[in-house]
Amino acid sequence: MAKKSAIEKNKRRQQLVKKYAAKREALREIVRDQDRPIEERIQAQLKLSSLPRNSAPSRVRNRCEISGRPRAYYRKLKMSRIALRDLASEGKIPGMVKSSW
Repeated sequence: MAKKSAIEKNKRRQQLVKKYAAKREALREIVRDQDRPIEERIQAQLKLSSLPRNSAPSRVRNRCEISGRPRAYYRKLKMSRIALRDLASEGKIPGMVKSSW
């Protein structure tokens, strides 16, 4: 089980990403637009850099929804390999069986 503080910190980051997503995207569009004057683009870049760091989507860590583990995460299932194996062993995932040879 991951530290509760790390899980909560990641949840706060996810909330900030949602909160600032539209504003961040609008500023990024201004910065990328080559037809706009350079002064306007620089101002947009400064505003973008003044937003909270944790509002950037790359700061969010994929974590297992069951255990909070940050490594060995399956995006499709939103869980770690260990949680996946535990559920499979209990027979809670249809069609999945433990391999043996």
